[in-house]
Amino acid sequence: MAICAPAFAQGIDAQGAAQIQKDIARYLGNQAFEKGVVKVEPKGDAYQLTVDFKALVKAMPEQDFVKFDLPPYVLNVKPRPDGTWDVGSTFSSKGTFEVKGPEGQQTTEFDLKDGKMAGVYDPALAAFTNLTSSMAGMTMASKDAKSSVEARAGATTMTGTATKAADGGVDFAMSQTMADFSETVTIDDTETGMKMPLTFNSPSLVVDATAKGLRSRAILDLVGFGVANEDEAKLKANQAELKTLLLAALPVWQRFDGTYKFKDFKVGTPLGEFNTTELVAKFGADGVSKNGTVSYGLKASGLTVPAIAAQMLPTWSASLLPTDIELNFGGANLDLDTMARKSIDAFDLTKEPPLPAEFGDQIGAEFLAKSPKVLIEPSVIKNKDTEIAFKGEVRFPYDKPDPTKKPDVDMTVTVSGYDKIVETLQEASKTTPDASNAVAAALAMKGFAKTLPDGRIEWVVNGKSDGSVIVNGVTVKAADPVVQPGEEGVTDDNATDDQATDPAQDPDQSEEAPQDSEQEQPAPQQ
Repeated sequence: MAICAPAFAQGIDAQGAAQIQKDIARYLGNQAFEKGVVKVEPKGDAYQLTVDFKALVKAMPEQDFVKFDLPPYVLNVKPRPDGTWDVGSTFSSKGTFEVKGPEGQQTTEFDLKDGKMAGVYDPALAAFTNLTSSMAGMTMASKDAKSSVEARAGATTMTGTATKAADGGVDFAMSQTMADFSETVTIDDTETGMKMPLTFNSPSLVVDATAKGLRSRAILDLVGFGVANEDEAKLKANQAELKTLLLAALPVWQRFDGTYKFKDFKVGTPLGEFNTTELVAKFGADGVSKNGTVSYGLKASGLTVPAIAAQMLPTWSASLLPTDIELNFGGANLDLDTMARKSIDAFDLTKEPPLPAEFGDQIGAEFLAKSPKVLIEPSVIKNKDTEIAFKGEVRFPYDKPDPTKKPDVDMTVTVSGYDKIVETLQEASKTTPDASNAVAAALAMKGFAKTLPDGRIEWVVNGKSDGSVIVNGVTVKAADPVVQPGEEGVTDDNATDDQATDPAQDPDQSEEAPQDSEQEQPAPQQ
């Protein structure tokens, strides 16, 4: 339904159904209707769109399905006076399919209970201006020769909105809440004798997503182009239009952000249950831009480990286990716009390969020339006595990938409660010899630290591309020796064994040869 033309309060009749079919065929192709995959017909005061999944499987190339029982999906769509559409559906259904895979036959069953969906779709935006969905619950079970998965969820709701973006495209927001999520994964491999169950439980899962400037209409235009140019010769002939459509779809979106949030997340293992009061995973990315960023985050609060797992660790380490972790990483100075536009301009589908062989190296060098960064955003690991905070960045000061070159690294690490760590290690060293080495290392590290006014200690670490390392302004590792081309590992392949071993054949090797006592010696390495 997400591809119909404006409705403008047209009548509900066969002619209107034919127009909807024509609109959808632009994106799905006529064969979708000829083979019964999609059907449109007037039903009362709305149109009924039916997607027949069994017909879809038959229309596809031969599959390895042993059994396929998936009920049709039905949408009711009704034109509105302003050219938008009311869209609704109910989808309480069960389904089963079996397929042959590399590990044998895999069976999957699912059951969706009391599902409902309603919204208003705007063809001009190619998006739902508002959308709601709910489900009383769901179950899913999948099994193959070596593993099985059982998942279930309680009441689930979803809401979404979309508006026209100021600079083109669509701004949208979506939020979904799922109650009583649980999953059991059982590995049962008779070949290795491994049998291990894992369980995941949370009374509440919330998913939020937002996007700015999503080029939804331009993306649909690309889909329509692909359907209209399925023939390879036609695609090559119309590649100029393809390039225009690809450029129109940039930057795909201005910004996208998404978050998964679990409450009281529990992981059951053979060692016992690992718990967190809250587990949050997040992701964000700019679109295709000249100075883009990307970010990842993981936060776990109220961490606890099962008693049997704690017993496997040294007794003294229990008090050092973290109770809260927040890790944030990302990238910056990512020029994807130049890469995309130059790639679109350079490709030629009439040639093989479509892009010149040297193009990849050229575009890679230009990308690195913009100084992309790996970011370690402010992160923290803590327990009741200590808190370790860190941040930094990694830069690549060269114009092409080179495993022999090092990046520039700046890192700041700040610790509160460091003395408590040392005290714990010192106490443990009285009965555990291995802890003595840890004490020495901890004291040596403190020697390089500086004390802040609030009592915390801090290390500012700078690693340079020349191999040197500086901690709080003190060089702890000098730059690597500069090796000129040809200096290391040079041999004369034309020399005979006698020339290589007989001092008489080499004046520099004879006992009478003068020795330069002031000859430069290699610099010692720290």
